[in-house]
Amino acid sequence: MLDANFWQDRANSQKIIKEKKLIEELIKSYRHSNKKFEDINDLYKLAIEENNQDIQIEILKNIKELKEIVKKNEIRCFLSNETDSLDCYIEIHAGAGGTESQDWANMLRRMYLRWSDNKKFQSQLISEHKGEEVGIKSSTIKLEGDYVYGWLKKESGIHRLVRISPFDSGSRRHTSFASVWIYPVVDENIKVDVEDKDLRIDTYRSSGAGGQHVNTTDSAVRITHLPTKIVVQCQNERSQHKNKETCMNMLKARLYDYEIKKKEKENHSAETLKSDIGWGHQIRSYVLQPYRLVKDNRTNFENTNPEKVLDGEIDDFLEKSLHQIN
Repeated sequence: MLDANFWQDRANSQKIIKEKKLIEELIKSYRHSNKKFEDINDLYKLAIEENNQDIQIEILKNIKELKEIVKKNEIRCFLSNETDSLDCYIEIHAGAGGTESQDWANMLRRMYLRWSDNKKFQSQLISEHKGEEVGIKSSTIKLEGDYVYGWLKKESGIHRLVRISPFDSGSRRHTSFASVWIYPVVDENIKVDVEDKDLRIDTYRSSGAGGQHVNTTDSAVRITHLPTKIVVQCQNERSQHKNKETCMNMLKARLYDYEIKKKEKENHSAETLKSDIGWGHQIRSYVLQPYRLVKDNRTNFENTNPEKVLDGEIDDFLEKSLHQIN
């Protein structure tokens, strides 16, 4: 960082600053944990000498707090892969089922946005197609923050909801599905070659809010990568040029993710999941009726408070996933 040319390469400098910040925070927390352990040890000696139960209760409380700190540092040490420090795109698609699944897709989008807000991350809506009555058919969001891709990378898959439908006059129980896909935002240090001959670029009218100056030009852009059939689209900007630029960035992210999964021999199973947003493929179930439970089918971790989970408190699920893959 002391190099005179350090700040000339903005992408690389930001990456190094992120890494530096993480290491500094880990070292600081490690020293704090050591100091806390020494304090606990002193309290333990005092409790033995005086046979003081109040001090013993205080020791147990301090041990639990120290355990949580160590656990959080352990998780952060897991975020060491090349792409973990990157920002990410979240794609959410409603499954079959019309209003029910579209409302569920919207609930998932809210869950991730609330989680992002709690982390003080930045979010940007890239593209969205609303449902005919409520909810969304699909949505793409960009999240920016420290190690946001590392945190969310295992959220890709089918999410299942069971509840008494608010749209059913007979108050019957319904099961809805929606898919979530997480892709890293590729920075300038990661090269992804895209040839013009492999692209089909379409423009269409943006479906934004009303107003006399909105929807008057075909500013929205959709790009199809013909060899892989990957499709990306953006409509959040008035400028077609900016929407195309955002689309290209998203396409590079998708292609990079595609190649990673291909190398890991996971691409086939991932594409199988994408082809059927329904029974048998879900990674997590959110049950609101007849009982209340959120269960991750990969880690078997459970939470009996679905409201808090849907309000963005998903750290426990994310941490369990990180433990599983490391």
